[in-house]
Amino acid sequence: MITNLLVANRGEIARRVFRTCRELGIATTAVHSDPDAGAPHVREADAAVRLPGAAPADTYLRADLIVRAALAAGADAVHPGYGFLSESADFARAVLDAGLVWVGPPPAAIAAMGSKTAAKRLMAEAGVPVLGALTEPTEADLPLLVKAAAGGGGRGMRVVRGLAELPGELAAARAEAAKAFGSDEVFCERYLPAGRHVEVQLLADAHGTVWAVGDRDCSLQRRHQKVIEEAPAPGLSAEVRSALHAAARTAAGAIGYTGAGTAEFLLAEDGRFFFLEMNTRLQVEHPVTEAVTGLDLVALQIAVAEGERLPPEPPATDGHAIEARLYAEDPAADWRPATGTLHLLELPFPYQEFTGTGLRLDSGVAAGSEITPHYDAMLAKVVVRAPTRAAAARRLADALARARVHGPATNRDLLVRALRHPAFLAAELHTGFLAEHAAELTAPDTEGVERAALAAALADAAGRRGALPSGWRNLPSQPQLKRYRAEDGTETAVRYRLTRTGLVAEGHPEVELVEAAPDRVVLAEGGLRRTYRVARYGDRVHVDTPAGGTALTALPRFPDPTVRTDPGALLAPMPGTVLRVAAAVGDTVTAGQPLLVLEAMKMEHRVTAPADGTLVDLRAAPGRQVETGTLLAVVQPAEA
Repeated sequence: MITNLLVANRGEIARRVFRTCRELGIATTAVHSDPDAGAPHVREADAAVRLPGAAPADTYLRADLIVRAALAAGADAVHPGYGFLSESADFARAVLDAGLVWVGPPPAAIAAMGSKTAAKRLMAEAGVPVLGALTEPTEADLPLLVKAAAGGGGRGMRVVRGLAELPGELAAARAEAAKAFGSDEVFCERYLPAGRHVEVQLLADAHGTVWAVGDRDCSLQRRHQKVIEEAPAPGLSAEVRSALHAAARTAAGAIGYTGAGTAEFLLAEDGRFFFLEMNTRLQVEHPVTEAVTGLDLVALQIAVAEGERLPPEPPATDGHAIEARLYAEDPAADWRPATGTLHLLELPFPYQEFTGTGLRLDSGVAAGSEITPHYDAMLAKVVVRAPTRAAAARRLADALARARVHGPATNRDLLVRALRHPAFLAAELHTGFLAEHAAELTAPDTEGVERAALAAALADAAGRRGALPSGWRNLPSQPQLKRYRAEDGTETAVRYRLTRTGLVAEGHPEVELVEAAPDRVVLAEGGLRRTYRVARYGDRVHVDTPAGGTALTALPRFPDPTVRTDPGALLAPMPGTVLRVAAAVGDTVTAGQPLLVLEAMKMEHRVTAPADGTLVDLRAAPGRQVETGTLLAVVQPAEA
């Protein structure tokens, strides 16, 4: 029987496992890098062990340090969480060799699924449909998807639409795969732009019982990483669902699988499906399956590791659940990750953390957490279960819109719009959904920003002047001026006066001020009142309404005329590490040509030439750490 469990990971999965351990009466041990010393998962564990290392993210990938930490803490079992070590057969063997219980599948099963190419061959032999790897792609095979053989999570994946692009994309994929997974093996397969990503949750014990615990649709993705997932997968016929579940059980049986895992498939428009990979671990999206089955998959993982038998059949699903991943990133800026302090993460309705079948929040951060470039950009997963899919989508969109998320930029608005999009509600799902509807999902809300800026200005005035309205004069005067910058970089100037007859705001002729306080402003227009909740952190202002939130940066009243940026200067858009440089000083470059690649939050980001011209300065070198705003390169535009 397990008495003390160490989780070999951080963030929300560590907190999720600890939640179940508390209910089971199992002591918990956390591990942490130096930046994570005060993280929520460390504070909640019964004991914590520091992992030494210069690179914070890499410390969690050191199997030897993890095993040593477990033994030092007196743990008798290790749960791998998500991530690289969770699918490392060598790590599983090291845990078992140390005399510890491994809460995961057998090392042999992990090894069998460790290479996507080898796994495809094995599945084909077992009779599971696969999409074959292409050794010599031709024009007829286009478009192609380049994939890393040893890992997932979107890393090392590239879509190739022309054969001329293939050599460069293969090289880039190999470099990313080697860094992320320790293997540069990649392969090509056909890319189905309208395909759906559907997966089956598996759970198997050591006594021969294999459950297919329902299915999920995970088609809404950005950069081949999941953003919105739901269970059950909508629109599947009874025949397709039954065949998917059977194929997943066959896959598990073929490798002697035990524990929790996921068989992932690509579903074509004609109903055919193809095996993609098996994730030999708990998935990030497991909460939607828990919500519709009432199961605790972590508790079942532990039970299987302790040798218990599963019942002959899993419970049936009830209702529909949808999960949205809240990321610190800007979807309108090519999903650029954001860093900084998370001041507030607050849902508007009662919810449960890491459990429950209503509104659920799984998060690895809390108010005051620092969002750094070292780890994945996910802040939280918000999950809703309802009797129907339409009800779940509506409730989740409403909960996200009303949530107060103060800190770095997030994808919250995109999530809300996607959940309310007619194509999503009609279950017209495919892996290119977000790209296809990008213009609608990321369009700036100009009117909303302008009203939020007005509310921010009035709240600021109330804070500065108390009960006396700022800008009030016996005689007519110049309007008050406040300037704000929105997340997309656009600037808004607010000009207003508070007169004897009320508010006079340029651009808002019908708006009336009902009341103003430093944290709350009420405006009316045409008899309709709206309340704006305002919070300020330094020059950062967050304005929240039931319809959504707006983040603004307060600017000086008058721009500094001495501040100037060379139009050809390329500044680092985020803190990160320079991975590769693709050009040299003196090179002639064209607009959009990649010049270098930055890595931040487990993602690669290309820095491209802003215009045709000559690269006259290059200050980036592989391995260099840069902060936001660091000068990376200068392109001198070509003469017209």
